[in-house]
Amino acid sequence: MRTAFVRTILLAVVLGALASPPAQAEVRILASPGGQVGPFLDLFERVRDSGERVVIDGPCLSACTLVLSMVPAERICVTRRAVLGFHAARSIDRRGRMYAEPEASEAVLAAYPAAVRGWIRSRGGLTSRLLLLRGRELAAFYPSCR
Repeated sequence: MRTAFVRTILLAVVLGALASPPAQAEVRILASPGGQVGPFLDLFERVRDSGERVVIDGPCLSACTLVLSMVPAERICVTRRAVLGFHAARSIDRRGRMYAEPEASEAVLAAYPAAVRGWIRSRGGLTSRLLLLRGRELAAFYPSCR
């Protein structure tokens, strides 16, 4: 069920991008709870290669934050509703139990831009607790959308 939800979110983002006029092509993230990393990496690679701008206009949580490591910073902007949520990588075993993935967490942290990485580290690093970056703190890293 979670995979279907992620696909729906990704489809909405992609359809939004396709509906935009070419001169102002953009991908608008309105609400993404995250999900499996693979589909987000695929999507953000396509966005990066397309040259489209990314507008973060709501919650972008978990795997969604990989946009910061995939799309050039000069093509990302945030609205006042934007919220980025970071946590440690985790996986689910065959019995449905969640477990930490410390090596994956380090790889993800290393992929974020230096300023975001510093912000995360100053708050204890990536743990099971969700770190929320928003408001003025977020505006210090990314410009407001116009």
